[in-house]
Amino acid sequence: MELKELLTRGIQTALQEAVRNGELPDGDYPAVLLEVPPQKEFGDFASNIAMQSARIARRSPRDIANTIISHMEYSWLNKAEVAGAGFINFFLNHTVLYDALKGILASGSAYGQAPLRADDTVQVEYVSANPTGPLHVGHGRGAAYGSALVNLLRAAGYRVEAEYYINDAGNQMDNLAASVNARYLQLFGKEAEIPENGYHGQDIIDTAQAIIDQDGAAYLEMDEATRLELFKDRAYAEKLKALKRDLEHFNVHYDRWFSERTLHPQAIEAACAVLKRDGKVYEQDGALWLRSTAYGDDKDRVVIRDNGVPTYLAADIAYHKNKYDRGFHSLINIWGADHHGYVARVKAAMAALGYDPQRLEILLLQMVSLFRNGEVVKMSKRTGQAITLNELIEEVGTDAARYFFIMRSLDTQLDFDLDLATSRSNENPVYYIQYAHARIYSVYRQIEEKGGTVPDTWDDVDWSRLCEEPELALIKKMTAFPEEIQKAAVNREPHRIAHFVHELAGLFHTFYNQCHIIQSDKELEKARLALITAVRITIANSLAVLGISAPKEM
Repeated sequence: MELKELLTRGIQTALQEAVRNGELPDGDYPAVLLEVPPQKEFGDFASNIAMQSARIARRSPRDIANTIISHMEYSWLNKAEVAGAGFINFFLNHTVLYDALKGILASGSAYGQAPLRADDTVQVEYVSANPTGPLHVGHGRGAAYGSALVNLLRAAGYRVEAEYYINDAGNQMDNLAASVNARYLQLFGKEAEIPENGYHGQDIIDTAQAIIDQDGAAYLEMDEATRLELFKDRAYAEKLKALKRDLEHFNVHYDRWFSERTLHPQAIEAACAVLKRDGKVYEQDGALWLRSTAYGDDKDRVVIRDNGVPTYLAADIAYHKNKYDRGFHSLINIWGADHHGYVARVKAAMAALGYDPQRLEILLLQMVSLFRNGEVVKMSKRTGQAITLNELIEEVGTDAARYFFIMRSLDTQLDFDLDLATSRSNENPVYYIQYAHARIYSVYRQIEEKGGTVPDTWDDVDWSRLCEEPELALIKKMTAFPEEIQKAAVNREPHRIAHFVHELAGLFHTFYNQCHIIQSDKELEKARLALITAVRITIANSLAVLGISAPKEM
């Protein structure tokens, strides 16, 4: 049992006993809340339960606090003190900390993971960029955050499916084909223009060149309509393959890739049929309109244009209907902040179809700005185009990119410091964390070089030797990891884990500098080896949630 849970139950039991004995009146007492005091002299945990209960008990908070304490005769509790207006400060016995430490060592790579709850099904859809070119830095933030959220939810016990929605229907695919076609013709010295909404990146030239390298001038004499259709399929296959490859390299993995093409036309027609049957759409000026204002949108929206062509909203309605029909308990979409105006209409459409729109959670990513030497970097020196995710990874590495993308809350703009991300210093948070992990392995190697061995079991450790403040601080911090996982998952905040592991690394470096691990006192050495092994486990498990490697040497 975690320390907070143990103490919470202890307080609840004491409160119930006081009520049962007539020392406090019966009533609907509030939930017990615990916090870690800012200074160690105030104990391991503090609670304001007595102050929160004053209205119900009709007693002063200090009296309530003393009554609760009188029923807390637990072997794991050293003492409890009333402070200020009625706070209770709790001081735990070291034995309960040692028990927690043993639990971490026994759990190993499973430490922090909750049992799988089969009914808590969540689908997370993220990135879903058009397969028309390379991913840019903004996509990188969504990819890092989304994949970390998937890892986090799984660690918290949810059954999660990660999905990529491939926007492979519509005008963007026609523009892709036309852009490749123009570059293909230009490479043969022929006049051709990229369409107004076409794609101008180097990757389009590379695609056209790849077609020439494989098939030469075979398509020059082909009628343009046939050539465009062929180039659309060739370019689409190439771009999608590159997109999947780049995401894999960025430690982003999906359970399902859902093609928009599969929605045309049957799924869209089926969704519209339901809306028509229930009177949720109407015809006006030859178009089919959704009555979205009835569900909180600022205006009604066109679903089918007057020429019979579905809008993007029509495909999104069919897609989200499909997701609801797959039976997930919760649906999470991660979109760019520029899609904020789209949230209300999609939720309105789901309500119109009879689904609960509250089951659909849409998280909006704020913008990313890259900085070098204190100045904003907007364009790639190599291409003159927007910086791609691959270029960023080449410069700072996958681990640093992921950590910097994740370390800030999703709803805040991210200033990405390229100089800091590449520095090998304590100011670089990902380096600082990974160095802590590698440092532990360096201790193992030093022991082996001296002819010793690192234990693989810890049954005969004298845990009482771990009594220095840096040692106890490490144990207390590690015991908070399972709760951090749960809180971060519920609040969709992977950055909490980034902050947690950074703080843990800081406590480890303090311990390392103040407490000698390898020494002549072998009992103390073994106890400290057990401690740093637990730290290694907790750091590695934290980094695994973030999709970041835990190196053995640096």
